[in-house]
Amino acid sequence: MIWQAQLSQIYPELARLEEQGCILHQVIAQEGRPQKKLYTMTEAGQSALQAWVTRPPPPARERNELLLKTYAIWLADPQAALELFETREQFHAGRLALFEQIQASIEQESEGGPRPDEPLFGDYATVRRGVAYEREYMTWCRWVIQQLEQTLTNQCQD
Repeated sequence: MIWQAQLSQIYPELARLEEQGCILHQVIAQEGRPQKKLYTMTEAGQSALQAWVTRPPPPARERNELLLKTYAIWLADPQAALELFETREQFHAGRLALFEQIQASIEQESEGGPRPDEPLFGDYATVRRGVAYEREYMTWCRWVIQQLEQTLTNQCQD
């Protein structure tokens, strides 16, 4: 996931961008459903995006509940902890499979991978980061699982 936002954040942000002249919307009538708004970026919006995209971001605030739990995992029942990490490894395996599928599709579409001056490059660079992240997360989960399995084996031998 690149960015997590609630609907309560998205609509005010769209209104703010429209007030600034960065986007415009048109209302589209839908049969049997509420009207929808289709947003389009303006030239001013594209200029603002071009300036923003190369501005260094502030350091990200990390909030990873699993890492916090890992910090205190010594307090947990080893079997319950093992199940927690096995479940998490399976979750990341599913995400890795999805990201690898997307990466392969982009590589096939662009004959090996798009160039940085092509619009598809952003998708490709992002999904490659996702693949690397999910692989590393799975490697870490497997390591924790091995440590927990060793603890359980030692407890059974005692």
